[in-house]
Amino acid sequence: MNTTIDFQALPTPSYVVDETLLRRNLEILKSVKDQTGCKILLAQKAFSMYHFYPLVAEYLDGTTASSVHEAQLGHEEFGKETHVFAPAFKQEEMEALLPIVDHIVFNSPNQVKLYAEMVKNGPRPIEIGLRVNPELSTQDHALYDPASPFSRLGTTSVNFDESQVELLDGLHFHTLCEQGSDALEATLVAFEEKFGKYLRGMKWVNFGGGHHITKEGYDIAKLVKIVNYIKEKYDVQVYLEPGEAIALNAGFLVASVLETTYNQMNLAILDTSATCHMPDVLEMPYRPFIIDSGEADEKAHTYRLGGQTCLAGDVIGDYSFDEPLQPGDRLIFTDMAIYSMVKNTTFNGIQLPAIAAHTVKDGTKVIKTFGYEDFKSRL
Repeated sequence: MNTTIDFQALPTPSYVVDETLLRRNLEILKSVKDQTGCKILLAQKAFSMYHFYPLVAEYLDGTTASSVHEAQLGHEEFGKETHVFAPAFKQEEMEALLPIVDHIVFNSPNQVKLYAEMVKNGPRPIEIGLRVNPELSTQDHALYDPASPFSRLGTTSVNFDESQVELLDGLHFHTLCEQGSDALEATLVAFEEKFGKYLRGMKWVNFGGGHHITKEGYDIAKLVKIVNYIKEKYDVQVYLEPGEAIALNAGFLVASVLETTYNQMNLAILDTSATCHMPDVLEMPYRPFIIDSGEADEKAHTYRLGGQTCLAGDVIGDYSFDEPLQPGDRLIFTDMAIYSMVKNTTFNGIQLPAIAAHTVKDGTKVIKTFGYEDFKSRL
């Protein structure tokens, strides 16, 4: 991966995001906007490193949130449009959201009934949306499939309340996860069949996230065609709210080898943790790439890499290297900007990684570190 980061200058463990790689993704997203007139929002659930919000705001139209705290972060640090969705809201959450958001997407007709009047009479104009469920699964990751049977996310056509259409400014759906435009195309067929008739006369439609727009090989031309088709057919503003695509391959996690041992195979203990610092490795699951490593047995020396926690399953995976690992060696995990900082934990009191930025102006610079009080204050 082409970066000029000085990984040796960073403490371990640490996350570091490269401005140049981030901007490359943003340029791709801007090209989609330029060809379609769609609006693109940063899904903060994937990437909330607000140090880079001023840069992202040069390209995108706002943020989308899944909680009051995310909405507040987007409102304060990003500006522009602030959107929020949650499966259900508390009364006090609504009171906190009304002064700071521009769109509220509800999950069910009951939530619309409960809060629509409150929103309409709020301190600022807010557009109301409803999340719908096209009931079409296009992926194999059950953990991330909102269209799976018994899903609590989105209103199915059977439960759609036609009497509320006049209260709605737009419809929202989100069923994808790290997928291409073919999956979006298939989803839109189901969406139009079940909900297209309600879209006429509304202001917007939100295609949600999960679009792997900045991944090599993604069919951007098809995405552009799809967005323009919906925009022209229904005369609506189209929103996309990718998270992963914004910071895909733009970040790294720098770790050190603490110890090597042997139990039927070579083992290495690192000062980073799958459980604490890259939980999607276990949840998705997936195997992150390490610079200059190979698959198990591909290179001369294979190790199973694990963390410092007491959890037996805190295992990152099996990797091979040209030379035997030694305590103090640094391992650089790639694609660690997304679903890392936002999901990490202090389980076992394991220290959170420092956060660093690499910019053209300042080079590699640590912008935040964590210590005992960050652990203690959560408990």
